[in-house]
Amino acid sequence: MSGNKQPISVLVVIHTRELDVLLLERAPHPGLWQSVTGSREADESLSATARREVAEETGIAPDCGILADWHIANTYTIFPAWRHRYPDGVSENVEHVFGLCLPSRMPITPAPNEHRDWLWLPCQEAADRCFSWSNRDAIRLLPKVLSRT
Repeated sequence: MSGNKQPISVLVVIHTRELDVLLLERAPHPGLWQSVTGSREADESLSATARREVAEETGIAPDCGILADWHIANTYTIFPAWRHRYPDGVSENVEHVFGLCLPSRMPITPAPNEHRDWLWLPCQEAADRCFSWSNRDAIRLLPKVLSRT
């Protein structure tokens, strides 16, 4: 049976100006750490997807910080374990990278069905902990992105 998930998603690196990064541990996959991610629903804009996913996965109101589209899109092969969520024949996803800069580290309320734990780490440690190459690369870009603002 195939799913109806769109192969268009967002990755939202939640961070502070001091280069602290929030990571979430996937509930069904202990040890897999990541930033906020999620697929677009219906015809919502990518920024609306980013705002919705941040609120759903962390309880953080997106207006608590500055949401920025980093204008990066990564195409990757969907892990076989998750292909059933997509229509038949879909094997690739296009992920659009955003950042959400918060004034400081803050506690979150993770979505229990999606995440089992969370932590704030310095930028490089956060990048090293991510299981996804696109997430790791995005976090490594953070100092450069912040230097332009």
